[in-house]
Amino acid sequence: MSVRTPDPDWTPDEPARSPNPGWLSDIELAQVRGRLPLLYVEAVPVRVDGLGQVTEVGVLLRANAVGEMTRTLVSGRVMYGETLRDALFRHLEKDLGPMAFPLLPASPVPFSVAEYFPLAGISPFTDERQHAVSLAYVVPVTGTCEPRQDALEVTWVTPEEAASPALGAEMEGGRGVLLRQALASVGRLP
Repeated sequence: MSVRTPDPDWTPDEPARSPNPGWLSDIELAQVRGRLPLLYVEAVPVRVDGLGQVTEVGVLLRANAVGEMTRTLVSGRVMYGETLRDALFRHLEKDLGPMAFPLLPASPVPFSVAEYFPLAGISPFTDERQHAVSLAYVVPVTGTCEPRQDALEVTWVTPEEAASPALGAEMEGGRGVLLRQALASVGRLP
């Protein structure tokens, strides 16, 4: 039997804490984003043929905070106490739907580590909200993708279209660079 000691900083006037300590309130998240880099996972969903060669790449269409339509990848924060595999699966299901049937990699080694900064010019990746470190994976999906949450649609393009400067220009935060790195990691960069 374990006994939990009371939080010495808590007062009865404070609201009850979340039963899921992995989630932060909006205020807590803003405070953390201003002080620490946050860990994210990103996934480039792909379709593969019988030989395991990438035949299509999935990119998400979404509206950003100011209402502009942009392209992006599956991405999201890793919660406290959550494994990388669980975070990756959770975000794939959140963005692609429960019937996407992702085939998670056997190894949690990413194809790239992207570092996002709030100011442009430090790296190819920017996120005006925060400093974030993202582990990026190529993940084959075998099922039907029905976007949920912030994603409006999943567009499947050929590897050549995915590597094009035109699509790269539509990707938010420098993710066109990350998409090209993904294609290079699977031998499909033209």
